[in-house]
Amino acid sequence: MKRSRVGRMLQILTALQSGRNNRVDDLAEMCTLSKRTIFRDLKELKEIGVPCRYNTKTASYSTEPGFFLTPTNLNRKEAMGVLLLVLTVRNHIQIPFKKETLIGAMKLEDNLPIDVRQYCNAILGNIHIKAGPEVKIELFDRIFEQLEDAILKKKVVHISYDMPYEKTIVAIELDPYHLIYNDYRWYVLGKSGLHGGIRAFGLNRIKELSRLDKGFVKDEDFDINEYLGKAWSLIPEGRLYHVKLRFSPEVAHNVAEVNWHRTQRVTFEDDGSAIVQFRIDGLEEITWWILGYGDKVEVLAPLTLRQRIVQIAQKMVQTNQQELPLRNADPLEA
Repeated sequence: MKRSRVGRMLQILTALQSGRNNRVDDLAEMCTLSKRTIFRDLKELKEIGVPCRYNTKTASYSTEPGFFLTPTNLNRKEAMGVLLLVLTVRNHIQIPFKKETLIGAMKLEDNLPIDVRQYCNAILGNIHIKAGPEVKIELFDRIFEQLEDAILKKKVVHISYDMPYEKTIVAIELDPYHLIYNDYRWYVLGKSGLHGGIRAFGLNRIKELSRLDKGFVKDEDFDINEYLGKAWSLIPEGRLYHVKLRFSPEVAHNVAEVNWHRTQRVTFEDDGSAIVQFRIDGLEEITWWILGYGDKVEVLAPLTLRQRIVQIAQKMVQTNQQELPLRNADPLEA
């Protein structure tokens, strides 16, 4: 039977908590794994904070009996849903405290009823969740925790923020309102003293962060759902547009199957194409989404968006028609 990575290490942990002398040979035989794999898993368990103890007298491993939780009363569907959620989030979102998250999943699974645990191990061993792209963030856990604390205590923070297009680092005092994950990266949303209004700042561009000894009062009229609900993705521009697109039959159903925005309306034409309409604030973000469909989409409205797509497409053609310098030529790419 195939086992998930969590399930495999859980089997080792169950043995470590049994009170027996668990030599590597015994663990390898019990788990039907190589000794090399057992050593690797034991090392990984130590690295994520599980207290694995080695007894030199008996040449065996054990763990602290009180490390895990008391039995958890979840049925199969409840347990499966929670564990699948943990695995999904770990693969698709750069979550803070990844080590602690894995330990939490192990604690939960270890304390499930035996039949529920066996069911989850069997199913998870046959489910693969492909890791998504993510933006790397230096000192992610520390920055996230500091912002989380400042949001809860309503404290102003000072950030040194990298502005890549301007090639400079600016100092900003920020009243942090929310932490948001969007399009492979984390943002902090709040009132910027530099800009005099609400702005979103990518955590990956924060080079330094410190909490100031002064509080702020959150704008009572600010509604996060209303703020984000108007934008295509994250950044409203202050002007509403009625966007109307025609998708060719080759991609029409794939586009229509996804609810891209809360204002979305879809109608199918006799030829199989789809007319998809949105009411959104700003055109910058949706422009790049449209370009991802290439010649399978036509912008019907507004005219300014159609012109923008044409200009970018023409520039792409010009850029890619230029001959590469001979010194960069690669016979394998010809």
